[in-house]
Amino acid sequence: MAGGVDYFSHKSGYGDHDLWINEDEHKEIGYLTDLISEHSLDFINRRAEEKSEQPFFLSIHYTAPHWPWETRDDAHLADNLSTLFHLEGGNIHTYRKMIHHMDEGIGRIMAALEKHGMTDDTLIVFTSDNGGERFSDNWPLVGGKMDLTEGGIRVPWVVRWPSVVKKGRVSMQHCMTMDWSRTLLEAGNGQFDPDYPVDGVSLMPVLTGEVECFERSLYWRMNHRSQRALRVGDWKYLKVDAHEYLFNVTNDARERANLSKKYPEKLAEMRQQWLDWNATIPAIPEDALVNMGYSVADMPQR
Repeated sequence: MAGGVDYFSHKSGYGDHDLWINEDEHKEIGYLTDLISEHSLDFINRRAEEKSEQPFFLSIHYTAPHWPWETRDDAHLADNLSTLFHLEGGNIHTYRKMIHHMDEGIGRIMAALEKHGMTDDTLIVFTSDNGGERFSDNWPLVGGKMDLTEGGIRVPWVVRWPSVVKKGRVSMQHCMTMDWSRTLLEAGNGQFDPDYPVDGVSLMPVLTGEVECFERSLYWRMNHRSQRALRVGDWKYLKVDAHEYLFNVTNDARERANLSKKYPEKLAEMRQQWLDWNATIPAIPEDALVNMGYSVADMPQR
């Protein structure tokens, strides 16, 4: 949370707890989803009391629905967890309840903004960090968390900004989270430190309706299975292990029709574009290993 007030954060793996306010360790008993909602509401209410005209920024990072698989009523499970990954726990009913608890919190936040007359001129963005895992259903997309197939990287983004964005619009613009950093800075008349330039591009022209879409090349790389991907317009270049693919993901979001042999020139062009991009950024450290705590063997549907 920002706006010159405080930062309530969740730092997994820090000691015997993982809640912080600014740089101070913070212990608070409760269901994390509800705690995040409560601190968000407190921030909004204090901003309303200050009656400040300065734009504020509130970043709400719910961990739900995510392991460990616990609902608001499952405090008794905490003492019996063998690992945070909770491989032996959870089901689709728990997963649904976790989403419901998050939805309740979002509803309370929206109600608070409405109560204080903040909704019309507040840009609200809802999105996710990656594709689902375990109990989620990414159909018709293939893959999930840890994959560069569409099931691992394609996520929803929903925007509400009544004074600027017309309701009911659907955009085909593809973007990355880093683009929202640039967009939110522009919306709030903020400036980034020139010594630390942002990588994203502003989506304001799309939000205001100035343009329908603009070209935005997107790049990914991942140590896990030596994955790499590039999205340019309708086309996607994908490499998993030693296998290369070329998809028209507008026509084939499920990524089943590999067009690499039909369009070898396009494959070579996009492969080279990815290599040129990769040469401009630091190499992935050799010790940057990702241990999810489970393997493909624990995920029979994959």
